[in-house]
Amino acid sequence: MKKHIKVGVMPLEKFKQRTIAIAKGDYKPAADEPKIWFNSMKSLANVLSEENQKLLNLILDKKPQSVSDLVPLTGRHANNLLRTLRTLEQYGFVTLEPGESGKRGRAPLVPKVVYNTANIEITFDD
Repeated sequence: MKKHIKVGVMPLEKFKQRTIAIAKGDYKPAADEPKIWFNSMKSLANVLSEENQKLLNLILDKKPQSVSDLVPLTGRHANNLLRTLRTLEQYGFVTLEPGESGKRGRAPLVPKVVYNTANIEITFDD
């Protein structure tokens, strides 16, 4: 799997202006523009922290069949791990897909990495 995503960093106010322009039809994003946006390098660094990058690599390498499978591999508590995975899902880096139903009838969430490479683009202009 070689899937790339372009990630952008743009101040929140400028991002709001861009979103409004798109909604009004005044601006059409180019195909090569970032698909995932952050409002600061700090927020980007929080989501793609070294620990979260290791988690993404672990998911790619081990292909866990549930979040529970990741708990012993990461040494993290299930609630903390799920919160991190939900954040990564919110930004589009992972999906949490329902797996096959277990003994209790509840389908486990299967984490899958969507992109294995992210290119960063930072906007400095007005």
